[in-house]
Amino acid sequence: MNVVVLLKTNLATNAQAHVILFSTDLELAYDKIIQFYSLRFRIEFNFRNAKQYWGLEDFMNINEIAVTNAANLAFFMVNLSQALLQPFRQTQPDFSILDLKSHYRGYRYAAETIKMLPQKPDAILLATILECIALLGAIHPLLRPSANP
Repeated sequence: MNVVVLLKTNLATNAQAHVILFSTDLELAYDKIIQFYSLRFRIEFNFRNAKQYWGLEDFMNINEIAVTNAANLAFFMVNLSQALLQPFRQTQPDFSILDLKSHYRGYRYAAETIKMLPQKPDAILLATILECIALLGAIHPLLRPSANP
């Protein structure tokens, strides 16, 4: 058994605690064990997001290929949503996956509604309308565009 013992010290209170990490790989260096344990929480957060937001918990497949596809799609969506969140978080750090889903759902509804109009609005007004409607269901809404539609 490969064991790493860390002594954590709170610099404000000088309180100390021991952390013990284990590995069955006897060739693994201590810094790699620490790195792998630190990745554990990222992996758990990815599983939580896949289950909570992208349907990993809800699929009802029993076929091996269908299960593989559903799991891969859920984890793909976790990764894609993290990439799509980056521009929104530059102006709104609290922007969440629920906000992202709401944004794209609202944008899609607005786009489908505008397709039914006999005459399309000009590009500037159209962009403003799409942005405003995409904000409707947000928990942490971005600032509304300056132009009033």
